[in-house]
Amino acid sequence: MASLPLLVNLGIRTVATLYYVQGFRQKGRKLEPDQPQQSKSAEAAIAAAERIAPMRAGVWAYSAEVDVEADTYDEPKVLFKAGNLPEGVAD
Repeated sequence: MASLPLLVNLGIRTVATLYYVQGFRQKGRKLEPDQPQQSKSAEAAIAAAERIAPMRAGVWAYSAEVDVEADTYDEPKVLFKAGNLPEGVAD
């Protein structure tokens, strides 16, 4: 499992905020996702997304809160987006 940088104990739950960057490549009419890459902070995720944006059809950076004990993720929060993204991503 990825490192959990910001652990917060909310009574029963232990929550961590994780940051990711994911690019998409154009393959014909389809957008193929790259493997999401974890970043150490929101700023690092945005910077990484800005770096790869010129090389991808689309890219987004996002954060997600994970309940460590239940291994559940909340809806992602969009930090940055550029280019073409699949329907339903970064809405």
